[in-house]
Amino acid sequence: MSGPAAVAAFDVVILGGGSAGCVLAARLSEDPARRVLLVEAGRDLRAGAMPEDIASPYPGRAYFNPANVWPGLSVGMGRAAGNTGGATMRPYEQARILGGGSSINGIGANRGSPHDYAEWVAEGAEGWGWRDVLPYFRKLESDLDLGAEAALHGKDGPLPIQRVPRSLHTPFARQVEAELNRQGHASREDQNGAWEDGVFPITVNLDRAGTRTSTATVYLTEAVRARPNLTLWTETQAERLLFEGRRVTGAALRREQEAVTVAAPRVIVSAGALHSPALLMRSGIGPGRALAALGIPVVAAREGVGRNLLEHPSIGVSAFIRADARLAAGDRYHIQSILRWSSVLEGTPPGDMHTAVNTRSGWHAVGHRIATLFSWVNKSYSRGEVTLASPDPRTPPLVDFRMLSDARDLERLAQAFRLAAGVLQAPALAGMVQAVFPSTYSARVKSLLKLSTRNRLLTALVGPAMDRSAAIRDRVLALAQDGVAPLDLLCRDEDALHRHLREHVGGVWHPCGTCRLGAEDDPRAVCDPSGRVIGVEGLMVCDASLMPTIPCANLNLPVIMTAEKVADGLRMAKTAPAAT
Repeated sequence: MSGPAAVAAFDVVILGGGSAGCVLAARLSEDPARRVLLVEAGRDLRAGAMPEDIASPYPGRAYFNPANVWPGLSVGMGRAAGNTGGATMRPYEQARILGGGSSINGIGANRGSPHDYAEWVAEGAEGWGWRDVLPYFRKLESDLDLGAEAALHGKDGPLPIQRVPRSLHTPFARQVEAELNRQGHASREDQNGAWEDGVFPITVNLDRAGTRTSTATVYLTEAVRARPNLTLWTETQAERLLFEGRRVTGAALRREQEAVTVAAPRVIVSAGALHSPALLMRSGIGPGRALAALGIPVVAAREGVGRNLLEHPSIGVSAFIRADARLAAGDRYHIQSILRWSSVLEGTPPGDMHTAVNTRSGWHAVGHRIATLFSWVNKSYSRGEVTLASPDPRTPPLVDFRMLSDARDLERLAQAFRLAAGVLQAPALAGMVQAVFPSTYSARVKSLLKLSTRNRLLTALVGPAMDRSAAIRDRVLALAQDGVAPLDLLCRDEDALHRHLREHVGGVWHPCGTCRLGAEDDPRAVCDPSGRVIGVEGLMVCDASLMPTIPCANLNLPVIMTAEKVADGLRMAKTAPAAT
């Protein structure tokens, strides 16, 4: 699978400029003798020139802006008729811009549980236990609060971390926390402190000015970009890897509509948990029979490529709230607190559930009037897969999450739904909650959330009308519910609730696990604990696809930690004395 003569040669080529790729480029280019190329399919993003929708502390415009995501990506979520039925297909937003998910995500910044990383070690990822990863979590962050548990936090890293203080919480968020306290959930201070259940002010990666911080802006600073040994190519798509036998020699790219090849003795694939396995498979690394069926010559048969796909299954219960309980107008962060709680289902770890208190549910005037308790299974077990529809790099991969295929996930998401509905219907919230309803991220609802002039103008008219007229409010909310069963039926009928969850389950844009770490003799593993692709020389993967199991966290910080650790491993390997 060699290609035409390369137009450029580097020591390291990084394919994918997302959360991990930007970190790798910044850290590996610290060595002036190492020539590094970073390739990103989307456009550039730099400090001082961030588009308004990305810089904003309210992320709802960034991740629903078509200019920021891969076009045409649709995925299977759950199965409406149960595990044997057809997949419920939904559009699925994956970043296509420098900084990747850190440039468009929900800005939540949490690490997960020490249990998560012990689980990785048990799955064969030696060297990835909590004590191994904590130094890299500290290295990546500059904690702007540094409270009582300062020993757990970093103060000199590139990424600013802070908590949304309770003094800024809306009346709605405060009343929800009070109701959760009444139900036995204690208030806590530090989401990234000791792992315990409770209600926490959310931890976010916003700087002191309240602006989103992306790895594209805080790792790839102007000083880093000025390094003569670092080359950055944006709007350049990686099409396949090039090999001599089982040794990687470079990559075939498409840059400014022209085919380009680059040479390097080391290539790191950092294209994310959906596109990294797709790139490996297009290049001949993956399940042998499936590749042969597509006419792709097999370089290395690794059955685990594209398998073990994990996500956090999610569901929402929403409320139309009184005007004086809402988040103030303007660009403000909308998730003010989170509830971490334990399902106590047999075999599940503590803190396996997550409920976010969203004080607005959309970027426009209707979403501003709706609050949501948005829950997900923080430690999920349902596994899907990524496969190829075609060897053509212009064709999106086939993605089927098979959410709720593991009965433990279905049972716990039902718990979460009932908890959220109970809180929003509690007598203590009756004065500020004017309607409660089950919400969904269906294709119709997503079309109304898409950033467009039409949606802005339409909702600017409808939003105020909903305040004036209960009839208009109810009609619009019925549209938002997209034909789902009534809330009271879902709360009293377990079968109806399970049908609702199977049909309307969503993700949280946290895909992972498709190039998992593990022992070299584990047929499920794709990469060894250093990130090297097993059976292939010079090729590595570094992004969320490495995760053997899903952390109890938004994935951005664990991905950045992973890139810091992998980069450090490469640095130490280069400086280690030769074996005798």
